[in-house]
Amino acid sequence: MKFVDEAEITVAAGNGGHGALSFRREKYIPKGGPDGGNGGRGGSVFLQTTENLNTLADFRFVRHYQARGGDTGGGKLKSGQSGEDLIVKVPIGTVVFDADTNEQIYDLTEADEQVIVARGGEGGLGNTTFKSSTNQAPRKITKGKRGDHRTLRLELKVLADVGLLGLPNAGKSTFLRSVSQARPKVANYPFTTLYPELGVVSLGMGSSFVIADIPGLIEGASQGAGLGIQFLKHLSRTKLLLHLVDIAPYGNEEADLLNDVTSIVAELDQYSQDSGAQLNQLERWLVINKVDTVLDEDRERIVSELIAKLDWQGPVYTISAIARDGTQALCNDIMQHIEARERASTAEVLQSIPSNTQDVD
Repeated sequence: MKFVDEAEITVAAGNGGHGALSFRREKYIPKGGPDGGNGGRGGSVFLQTTENLNTLADFRFVRHYQARGGDTGGGKLKSGQSGEDLIVKVPIGTVVFDADTNEQIYDLTEADEQVIVARGGEGGLGNTTFKSSTNQAPRKITKGKRGDHRTLRLELKVLADVGLLGLPNAGKSTFLRSVSQARPKVANYPFTTLYPELGVVSLGMGSSFVIADIPGLIEGASQGAGLGIQFLKHLSRTKLLLHLVDIAPYGNEEADLLNDVTSIVAELDQYSQDSGAQLNQLERWLVINKVDTVLDEDRERIVSELIAKLDWQGPVYTISAIARDGTQALCNDIMQHIEARERASTAEVLQSIPSNTQDVD
């Protein structure tokens, strides 16, 4: 199925039913009192996440969602039936915005998470409600209130632990294929990846993480060059970025290799500045790919000179994704890094919990 990560829909909750104007009309009761019931409440519209969806493609065909309205009240104190709520299924990772104000409403990251996006209108009051000692035959009712009606913009951000970053043909898709069961398209030309791809890396019982591959960036992507930066938002949830670099795309010209790295960093900074996503603050590891295409002595020289010119302080790995050389060690280190982060996060939460224990003399 074609990956679709944005959609705009309208949701309309049901209107509340009107209250009833009615009086008792029974045999042998000459003065029947008011008996008009209240109107039913309108149905609300909910969004609920499901693991059975992984795109927003369905919303390209159905854009309007209407919940049922409440029924009008009846005589003999009968209340109108409330409208049935409408539950709209969305994939996990959906971010909900108000299309009119551009305000983020919800960020749905858990399975079976349910939120209300349009509240049904309250039912009107029947004339029985207005009966009093001074008004024995009220002819007053209230109409049901209108349900909420709004336009929503849905964005899907893939949920992954690790994000792949780099120029087209840096070997990101090949790396994803070599370490997971994902089968993204691989070819000897740029932009073979047109939509985000996910792969699960399994390192044994209970040890696994998810990698996201997005279309490659080129210099000027923030101004719309290439496929632009529309998919960078999918890396905002990741814990770690792997910056893949082709070691010899231009005949071992180190200057070009340096430009490959700095151009991506510039696009990352520009996107972070424009969107406020702070992707440039995420931890980033440098991964030099396709090392099997150069001699060992050239590889060491190129890598050491690149690190010196970049003044790189983070981890650096040299791999050949197609030959699976160095990929296992890299994945092991990623797993250890993720587990360490989780332990630190758990410890921080535990420290924030106040202790109720007291010293006993």
